[in-house]
Amino acid sequence: MCYKQEAQELLNNISIAWLRDVCLFALLTGARRTEILSMTRDKIDFQNKIAIVSNDIAKNEKARSLLLNDEAIELLKSRRLINKTYVFVNSNGNSMKDIDRRVFNQATESCAINDFTFHDLRHTWASWHVQRGTPLFTLKELGGWETLEMVQKYAHLNAGHLSQFSNAVTIWSQDENKDNQRLSLAAVNN
Repeated sequence: MCYKQEAQELLNNISIAWLRDVCLFALLTGARRTEILSMTRDKIDFQNKIAIVSNDIAKNEKARSLLLNDEAIELLKSRRLINKTYVFVNSNGNSMKDIDRRVFNQATESCAINDFTFHDLRHTWASWHVQRGTPLFTLKELGGWETLEMVQKYAHLNAGHLSQFSNAVTIWSQDENKDNQRLSLAAVNN
């Protein structure tokens, strides 16, 4: 995971425009590398802000809708005239099977982001969601994970989000306005 400032610096240090766009799209959507590189124009619905990840591309072989935020929509629109079929193509206009790892690694090194792979962009996206309060079940659906257990690793990141509720129930230190109110004991019948 990296912070937004680090992500911005990373994007600025990627020397190839198409790779920069691929990385930006990954950070904006949490899409997997294969989902991004094989994305075709006919699978994008600009009006409903979704891109269809077909079952032959999806990791678990189940088609899903990739929800697109406004920045992702703008990025996709900026790439409309580059290739008639594929959204993300290399400098020669050809579709790709992989990113340029050498250029990606040079960018991470120049930003002093250690042990960071392309897939970590997806982890970063998921982490940012949890830190902003996105429920884990919603994150599971957004990211196309098959089970809730797969997103549990991000649960610790929302502790700050939940801490606002930690003082909702206390015994000795109630709010001054509530000092005179009695709290009732509740029993749950089984």
